[in-house]
Amino acid sequence: MDDIDKEILNRIQTSFPVAARPYQELGQQVGITEQEAYDRVMNLYNTKIIRRMGASFDSRKLGFTSTLCAMKIPEEKLTETVRIINKHVGVTHNYKRNHDYNVWFTVISPSREKLLSILQGIEEESGISPIREMPAKQFFKIKVDFQFKKGEDEKEEKKVEVANDS
Repeated sequence: MDDIDKEILNRIQTSFPVAARPYQELGQQVGITEQEAYDRVMNLYNTKIIRRMGASFDSRKLGFTSTLCAMKIPEEKLTETVRIINKHVGVTHNYKRNHDYNVWFTVISPSREKLLSILQGIEEESGISPIREMPAKQFFKIKVDFQFKKGEDEKEEKKVEVANDS
């Protein structure tokens, strides 16, 4: 990565331009053309430096419902069951834990009925019943930006924000 790539990453983490021509605006901000800004972002994405691009919304304010789930999955069924979980729209992420209930995941949906339908589908396809409906008692919003400095290759934590939405 050169200094322009680092400056692009610094800018798009929390303030990707919301405009008719976002790459034109981004290019102007860092002193390059619209096409070069697009090409650089796509290269960062294709080389897996950028893992995901998309907006983050407060699902509760949009009227969505979500829950944390856990499953006790035998090791020999782990890969296949995680594939089943991940293919369902609404599963935001999952992770393996060192626990009897070794896979935990969250599901978000526009309605409780749809959420239950997603969980039922996971259970039917995997043959394993998830512990469901573990609603949050306390919300923590953690935000981490990485500040890329010109001439340096290290990532540095810029800001961590924790909010208690009880």
